[in-house]
Amino acid sequence: MSSIARKTAPDASRRSEKSRRAIYDAALALVGEVGYPKTTIEGIAARAGVGKQTIYRWWSSKADVLLEAFLDLAEQANEQAGGRPGDHALPDTGDLAADLRLVLRATVDELLDPRFEVPSRALAAEGVVNEEVGRTFVARLLEPSLQLYVDRLRAAQDAGDVRPEIDPRIALELFVSPLAQRWLQRTGPISYEYTDTLVDYALYGLAPR
Repeated sequence: MSSIARKTAPDASRRSEKSRRAIYDAALALVGEVGYPKTTIEGIAARAGVGKQTIYRWWSSKADVLLEAFLDLAEQANEQAGGRPGDHALPDTGDLAADLRLVLRATVDELLDPRFEVPSRALAAEGVVNEEVGRTFVARLLEPSLQLYVDRLRAAQDAGDVRPEIDPRIALELFVSPLAQRWLQRTGPISYEYTDTLVDYALYGLAPR
């Protein structure tokens, strides 16, 4: 093969990655615009400019497409925040309060980003009425994220910064759950000040010091 032919031959891997990215974007956009029930493989394919067989070659259902699209979106957010690809551990500087404030501030940024917020609200709404969808996305998207908090809180226990009898899985809900509820139900604005206060209340309680 000549050098010219080598330079002009299509790069299948680049073409596949371009199609995959277009499918991610199309799936997230559609579920935000029309909701989960009306989002279809055919609609995603048309929006992405690919054949539906391309999607079925990589995924078995629209739920699988959306799951992977969200994971990719989270990876992009992690990299934009200065993290390394594949590195999803919570920071551990030795200062638990500072680490939690940092992570929750990043979560506020994500929740207020229309790229994430619009499709997330659509899936959250579907998860309430569709138990199978709710269980799938909780198990494969939410729980892995919550486990990162568990790991960080256990490290804090080992360091003596959290009482040893505390259940990390319950403790994390003191700051994660109020944020999720306020965002989902729009009971109030979410901000850095709000999440900083959640950390303060969760770690130091409400009783006079």
